[in-house]
Amino acid sequence: VECIVRGYLVGSGWKEYKASGTVCGIKLREGLVEAQKLDEPIFTPSTKAEKGEHDENISFDEMVKLVGKDIAGNVKELSLFIYKEGAREALERGIIIADTKFEFGICDDELLLIDEVLTPDSSRFWPADEYTPGKTPRSFDKQYLRDYLVEMGWSPDQPPPELPEEVVKNTRSKYMEAFTRLTGRNL
Repeated sequence: VECIVRGYLVGSGWKEYKASGTVCGIKLREGLVEAQKLDEPIFTPSTKAEKGEHDENISFDEMVKLVGKDIAGNVKELSLFIYKEGAREALERGIIIADTKFEFGICDDELLLIDEVLTPDSSRFWPADEYTPGKTPRSFDKQYLRDYLVEMGWSPDQPPPELPEEVVKNTRSKYMEAFTRLTGRNL
């Protein structure tokens, strides 16, 4: 199970909301627009898909069935806490963390946060000074690369294409801008 926390209504959450008024079984108020900040961040787990497939959003109750009540509750609480703290720190530095993904594991009966945390690969980073509800702002994350791949017709069940130097350079530039804004340093 992947642990998604959404602070803003974007991506698959926006698509689901437009169709049903819910995100992963969570009813949201009417009248929200794309990229709108949610009243409170929401925990929206998903199942990890096989290679070439899309992850599938699931409800918290479905997560409980997969991992048990205690683990599900702990993972939800930790995910929301880490997101809120990270989003607060990032906003102080001019970055909105729209949503993020966490992964947890268990070793010797201990719940562990594993994999990357709050990076441009696992989160949507937006410039706070360009944010307007109703419009998805430019991002400092992998969305630029995703959009390029969609435009060229690539699908995840195909071997990855060789990327033009310009795409690599632009992706790197976005990641570097996020780093600089968050840390105040240049590499």
